[in-house]
Amino acid sequence: MHAIDFGLRTARPSTFRFGRSLALIATLGVMAACKEKPRPPRPTPVVSAKRATKGPLPYIVIANGEVEANRTVSVQSLVSGMLTNVAITEGDEVREGQTLFQIDSRPFKAELDRVRGTLARDEAQLARARGDSTRFAALAKDGYITKQALDQAFADVSALSATVGADRAAVQRAQLDLDNTSIRAPIAGRTGQLALKAGNLVRAQADPPLVTINELRPVMVRFSVPERDFAEMRARAGLDKALSVTVRPNVGDSTLKKTGSLVFINNVVDRATGSVLLKARVANEDRSLWPGQFVTVGMQLSVDSNAVTVPAEAVVTTSSGSFVYVVEEGKARRVGVKVGRQSGTVVKLDSGLVGDEQVVVEGQNKLNDGAKVELRSAMPAGGRGGRGGRGGRGGRGGRGGDSNGAPAAGAPSDAPAGAPAGAPAGAAASAPAGTPDGAAAGGRDSSGGRGGRGGRGGRGGRGGPGGRGDRGGAGAEGGTR
Repeated sequence: MHAIDFGLRTARPSTFRFGRSLALIATLGVMAACKEKPRPPRPTPVVSAKRATKGPLPYIVIANGEVEANRTVSVQSLVSGMLTNVAITEGDEVREGQTLFQIDSRPFKAELDRVRGTLARDEAQLARARGDSTRFAALAKDGYITKQALDQAFADVSALSATVGADRAAVQRAQLDLDNTSIRAPIAGRTGQLALKAGNLVRAQADPPLVTINELRPVMVRFSVPERDFAEMRARAGLDKALSVTVRPNVGDSTLKKTGSLVFINNVVDRATGSVLLKARVANEDRSLWPGQFVTVGMQLSVDSNAVTVPAEAVVTTSSGSFVYVVEEGKARRVGVKVGRQSGTVVKLDSGLVGDEQVVVEGQNKLNDGAKVELRSAMPAGGRGGRGGRGGRGGRGGRGGDSNGAPAAGAPSDAPAGAPAGAPAGAAASAPAGTPDGAAAGGRDSSGGRGGRGGRGGRGGRGGPGGRGDRGGAGAEGGTR
């Protein structure tokens, strides 16, 4: 029997080797393509710094306060009657004893005349009774009248004496009511809104009051301090010392400052707020402070000598403590500090610094211990220049000039006439005729690739204190393909 040949043949070894080589080359190509380009070096952080100071630091307690009148009087009428005259207008400055309102006085004059007549009648009867009692006493010695009649005469004298006393009191009351028809200012101050006008009926001691007067010279400033600051105040200044207080309005002229003295300390701590109520008296001769106005109160307790202070924004607080960055020889060193009290925009440090160190106040989030830093104030006045545009066909794009318009270091100086200041060599004021879009968006310097239209110059980089950098010039058309 003959063997059947199915046509199967063994592949040659050279074919497999060739396939494996192709696969290896493809794998290496993919790995080379996937390999990341080396990252450029990280730029040096630019920070702002200020020096720590050492010197006297006042201990000032700052609180929010409210101005109130030294005295406030609600003027009411003590008699009822028709209001015939209003002698003031709303908002007037009045002096003590000045007439404010006038009530119809005719009924009160009539009442005064009546009680005076009654008094005169009773005084006459008293004089007759006294004469009768004197005569009856002489007759009683001789037995011409009974002792009962003599006692009656003396009783009439006593009763009429009491009546005359009551009549005199009635005259005084009528005179007082007549005087009260003229309503006068009990204190000097400024009047508020009038409740009634002339012609209205006024009732005695009825609400609302006719007018309210506030004494504005001086004024009182009411404020509260936390229990912690109150304890410090007691420890440093005591309770009997007349502390000086400065007052500044929260709105308006921020330079206005008034000085007063502490006159009242409440005898209890408000448990709802954990604070103690205090009051200060301010002269307010120019009436710049007004009742109801909100102010900021500063009360100096003492002065700490040789206190080390830094700007408040220099301190970084974390869960593990507080620290600052100190700049030394171009590097940032992290220094742990113990923060004391804050006074305005500075913070007192109880430990960590000794004074005159240069501490970072802006840019701490970009730093770590030992990192190199560049101080913002040390940057060139002109700032950094912008990057040049992409190269056109065949050439490399030049670097943009600095912010003063001078060419960048290493840039050729044969730029054609009409090119913008700081443009790279070969850059013209505009793209060549026929170039689409004129120019593409600016970017980093790069090697000229395949031939194509010229690119825009790059934007100037951000300048330092001198200002922004100038824009790079437009890239000119490159060489041939």
